[in-house]
Amino acid sequence: MGTADHSNTSQDALVTRLAPSPTGALHLGNARTFLVNAALAARLGWRVLLRIEDLDTPRVKPETIASTRDTLAWLGLSWDDETPLQSEDLDPYRAAMHALAKKGLIYPCARTRRDIESAQSAPNEGDHETPFPPELRPQGFVRGEPVPFDDEQTNWRLAVRPGEVAIEDRLAGPSTHDVARTVGDFLVWTKRAQPAYQLAVVVDDARQGINRIVRGDDLLPSAARQRLLWDTLAPVFGWDEFPEQWHLSLVRGVDGRRLAKRHGDTRIDHYRSLGVPPERIVGLIAFWSGTIPERAPMSVQAFCDAFDPGTMPRNDVVFTEADDRWLIST
Repeated sequence: MGTADHSNTSQDALVTRLAPSPTGALHLGNARTFLVNAALAARLGWRVLLRIEDLDTPRVKPETIASTRDTLAWLGLSWDDETPLQSEDLDPYRAAMHALAKKGLIYPCARTRRDIESAQSAPNEGDHETPFPPELRPQGFVRGEPVPFDDEQTNWRLAVRPGEVAIEDRLAGPSTHDVARTVGDFLVWTKRAQPAYQLAVVVDDARQGINRIVRGDDLLPSAARQRLLWDTLAPVFGWDEFPEQWHLSLVRGVDGRRLAKRHGDTRIDHYRSLGVPPERIVGLIAFWSGTIPERAPMSVQAFCDAFDPGTMPRNDVVFTEADDRWLIST
């Protein structure tokens, strides 16, 4: 496992990525995504890259980068290569911003969250973020008229055109998303002088030859934003087709909410510290994935050999007290 930039990856290669962010410890939900990703790669002949996504500067914990690699390896996961840290070279993201500016699709924005919320006539029940409406764009901004990307110390937003964005997904099926209505103009550059997640992931996937993406289906709305950026930038930089999408159902607690601290300590390292062997965690995830009919210890290799995406349940997985008791009953 080395470190390399894969911008010259063959277009015929099938490449996926494990993309943890060093903002905290990996939990069982992360483990499920990474293990299913590895199993799909083994079954379908994909290369696997490890990409540590370290641009969320206020929340990044540098000491967790090494521990993240260690935890993945402890589980039995491996990868063919590792990409450079995102923070080591911002020039590819700057190039994308200049391309968007030349097309007149971005603008600087100093609006606060309160500004955005006060512009809404009613709250959006169930939304995770307040949509940014076009009426809050800077006075004089005209979509399609070139602007200079000349200030990296402020937020920049993409001017989103109304309309549906279609996402074809191998697990979640087809869906459409009206980004203008649900999200509005979203951030592509932050006042920390770094790209926002949506832009960074698109640029990285393109330049590293990533064409197979596996992640939780809570990120389907993000896929629509990324599709907008990809389709805009692909003609400029000669990118290939938008990556094939595989969105998994989520792991939730018994209360129906996404797995989090409120459901107890579900960190992989927590179970590791209790002496739980990795085969037990893999076995639980194999059970969740429909690979085996009941919980049983299993190696990563055995999971990959037996895994069939056709048996994966489309309903969300529920992490129960029985699952926890089984893990620690070693």
